[in-house]
Amino acid sequence: MTELLYLSDGYLREFEATVTEVEGDGVVLDRTAFYPRGGGQPSDTGVLRDQEGREYVVRKVQKVKGQVLHKLEGQPPPEGREVQGMIDWDRRYKLMRTHTALHILCGVIWRDYGASVTGGNMEPLKARMDFELERMSAEFSAEVEAKINEEVAAARPVQTRILPREEAFQIPDLIRTKINLLPEGIREVRVVDIEGLDLQADGGTHVANTGEVGRIRVTGHESKGRINKRLRIELEE
Repeated sequence: MTELLYLSDGYLREFEATVTEVEGDGVVLDRTAFYPRGGGQPSDTGVLRDQEGREYVVRKVQKVKGQVLHKLEGQPPPEGREVQGMIDWDRRYKLMRTHTALHILCGVIWRDYGASVTGGNMEPLKARMDFELERMSAEFSAEVEAKINEEVAAARPVQTRILPREEAFQIPDLIRTKINLLPEGIREVRVVDIEGLDLQADGGTHVANTGEVGRIRVTGHESKGRINKRLRIELEE
């Protein structure tokens, strides 16, 4: 089983690992800081470098049958090869800021309007989130934009921890999505806590403080149904 280094340290840029399996143009490592696609967050990209200086471009990372598969350009290194992993940090950090921005948005919408999340997606510095809301307007979007930027300015600490499932599910409103996406077989739950604003189950990467997110703009709003409304956001560089 691959040790998932990003769960405990989202700021880790480089790491040492050993290739444990080769599958087509992909490899499984004994440990990785590369985030695999999931939960609306795209995968990391970057490079693996072996001890002889050969580099293998990591073009995407995904979970396949419970394994974290690093898909590479060209011929992969053989099983047993020691490698150094290097994440495309510019891309990762933008995704961390964007993911935390979505949690700020989610926290404000839940706190002030009591609406659950019905969907979401992100790319670096740009994202959208859907909510179980009946009304949507330019005025509402502007109101939300002001509120979420207040939370950025508040510089709230962002912490992650892993809890036993039974303990985690004693937290009120742990699951903010309309549908509980946590399978019954998961015995430990990772939670992300924006102090004083938002606490929910999440497996992605985040910045350590809302102040790192930077200014958020609400760039669009759409109706996706009678009680399903979408907000689009962008972050400044």
